[in-house]
Amino acid sequence: MSNRVVHKRRATITDLPLYYSGHLRKKLTKEKDFKKYYGELRGATLFLYKDDSQDTYTEKLDLGQLKSMQLHSPYQNKTPTIFTLTLQTEDVQLQMDNSDTGEEWRGYILTVVKKEIPSKLQLLPGQMLQLQDALDQERRRNPTTQRPELPPRPLFLRTPPPFQSPPASASPSPSTSVPPSASPSSTPPKDKTDNSPEIPACFFHVSRKEAEHMLKVNPECGSIILRPSTLANNYALTLRQQTPSGPILKNFRVTSTNVGFVIELDTAVTVSSLNEVLKYFLEKTEYRLHPFMASQPYDTLIDMSPVPKCVSISSAILKTVPKAQVAPMLRSETKEELPPPPTNQDGGDYVMPDDHDPNLKSMCFRESTSPHSSHTSHTIAAAAV
Repeated sequence: MSNRVVHKRRATITDLPLYYSGHLRKKLTKEKDFKKYYGELRGATLFLYKDDSQDTYTEKLDLGQLKSMQLHSPYQNKTPTIFTLTLQTEDVQLQMDNSDTGEEWRGYILTVVKKEIPSKLQLLPGQMLQLQDALDQERRRNPTTQRPELPPRPLFLRTPPPFQSPPASASPSPSTSVPPSASPSSTPPKDKTDNSPEIPACFFHVSRKEAEHMLKVNPECGSIILRPSTLANNYALTLRQQTPSGPILKNFRVTSTNVGFVIELDTAVTVSSLNEVLKYFLEKTEYRLHPFMASQPYDTLIDMSPVPKCVSISSAILKTVPKAQVAPMLRSETKEELPPPPTNQDGGDYVMPDDHDPNLKSMCFRESTSPHSSHTSHTIAAAAV
């Protein structure tokens, strides 16, 4: 298999850009002898091959977890250079043939991990330009994102309140899937002279399987559950955490001792109470996780009480007052004034003659109740018209 084919297969398998490569030796600090490999620095990962013709790597080192890179022996010409890499889970030693090769490996490893070129590198100008190209490519591939500003510290973490048992009516909502045994501890802490711990509100008497099911089915209720351990007088913490590849579930053991509670991590952490255990995990996850709190039920229907029979609820009908109908005013085409309207007198109705009519000027008739008189009056009025 040609070198070009091997290189293409390695690029396909790793799916990462190649920054530097060469022969080196590697061993763990607890091992006695170094093993020879052909190494390729792709991205922030060091891939190790048995030889230059192998297309599939034998092992790899995730340098994103690099804490420090120390020179194990001083630089000397024609003398192998050894570096000790402190990773999160182990210490690894890398050996290069000479100081020049070791300086190049150190420059590329620290540049890719720290996203900046280390100071005081003993490299030629051409080598520095190649190192700058690798840095630019890595920054484009894996840009550094600024973390958002942390939210204010929750009040319940500033001054942890004494544990209070929930009221009897405060039962979990039917929509929250919680096993019957997953009820918060209702036993309040005893006197300070007693060794009984204060129980946080996210403590449930459930197994690991039940806790994982609660977090998986009810992600809106929280992401951390404290629970009893299978060992007597010990506890465990189950959390659900979002990752780029999806949510994952983790379980941590918390051991109760005479001096406090020990969180069993790679580097054990001892705190004074279970509330401090919860506080430690919240701070380490930058408050992106929250204690699991079962949601409380809420009513969704408003009931109306029956109306008493003696009370009428019929709506009142507004009475409308009829408006007076007024005949439209008739205006004469001439400039003569219209006669004034008739006036009512106590004795009866009178018709006032028109001053301009000489035939009716001196005539005045009083309305009579008799038919004859009424007929005469109407006849005269008709004649006047």
